[in-house]
Amino acid sequence: MSTSDHPPPPPPPPPPTKNHRLRRRLLCITSCTLMAVGTVGGPLLIRLYFSHGGSRKWLSSWLQTAAFPIILLPLSFLYSSSSSASSPFFAEPRLVFASALIGLISGLTNFMYSEGLSYLPVSTSSLLYSTQLPFTAVFAFFMVKQRFSFFSVNTVALMTLGAVLLAIRKDGDRPPGVSGSQYTVGFVVTVLSAALLGLIFPCIQLSYAKAKRVLTYAVVLQFQLGVSVFATVFCTVGMLANHDFAAIPREAKAYDLGETKYYIVLVATAVLWQFSFIGTAGTIFYTSSLFAGVYTSLLLPFTEVAAVIAFRESFSGEKGMAMALCLWGFVSYFYGVYKEGKGSPTTTSETAKEAEMGETRGPEDAV
Repeated sequence: MSTSDHPPPPPPPPPPTKNHRLRRRLLCITSCTLMAVGTVGGPLLIRLYFSHGGSRKWLSSWLQTAAFPIILLPLSFLYSSSSSASSPFFAEPRLVFASALIGLISGLTNFMYSEGLSYLPVSTSSLLYSTQLPFTAVFAFFMVKQRFSFFSVNTVALMTLGAVLLAIRKDGDRPPGVSGSQYTVGFVVTVLSAALLGLIFPCIQLSYAKAKRVLTYAVVLQFQLGVSVFATVFCTVGMLANHDFAAIPREAKAYDLGETKYYIVLVATAVLWQFSFIGTAGTIFYTSSLFAGVYTSLLLPFTEVAAVIAFRESFSGEKGMAMALCLWGFVSYFYGVYKEGKGSPTTTSETAKEAEMGETRGPEDAV
């Protein structure tokens, strides 16, 4: 058969227009904003639940993803406004399967995080949770071939040192009514949950990279919907085994702040955590898993300060030094990105490359 019998290859897609680039940047900013609101507010509400009489750890884990129907609202809008026949609206099966696996891991991560937060002050838990950054860096290196510079390695080292400082004096801020063994359990499971979160970020980025079709923001939302659904199913099984659903009315009546505020806390917790997860999925899509890890760690000191103000938690010298090391690490990372971009005008930094990749895979008809 001659080459003339073969159909010509499809023309390359047109470069994104200025309006498309603007929309993608707006979606990236929106994702970062949602991630910030949820990451700062979510832990505070979970601690509020535990500190005033709540004790159901599976329930608090379930709340972190149970508000997944929220995702259907933007998905409905995107579906009604979609007009491109070249980019299918619905996610491909391999992405659905990946979201299911990541969702089950997320369910376990949420339970371990809630277990830790039931025994630890929010400020301590937030600093410990920032150790997800070195785990993200290691997993990203092996899974998505994340390139490292001196500055990114320095960031990982500083964040790790901050967690070590907290471990040196781990009993100094033990909440009233929490035993030493419970505090230790909270410390360990929080670090383990941070490790799992560090695995989840590169897994999401790898799932995006392995997709056969052009990714749009609508597909990203569907992916997060799958993650949330399967994480909720995982925690629902735990709640059923622990009889948490039957215990909710009794716990509400005995709640220190009153029955009405009990349910308000539960609903607000679910909404804020869903904001966090939607924002995380979008942030990884438009940047990279390492950037999402750095950004998450950047937000945790704000959670820490808010916890000190809201719950009057102690702020020891070790916490202050750990927070300073975290901030130093953030500055190091972003200075490295700036230095790399300025020193190599013909190349693009890793974060910028990922941002460009997000643009080329972005929502052509999403908005």
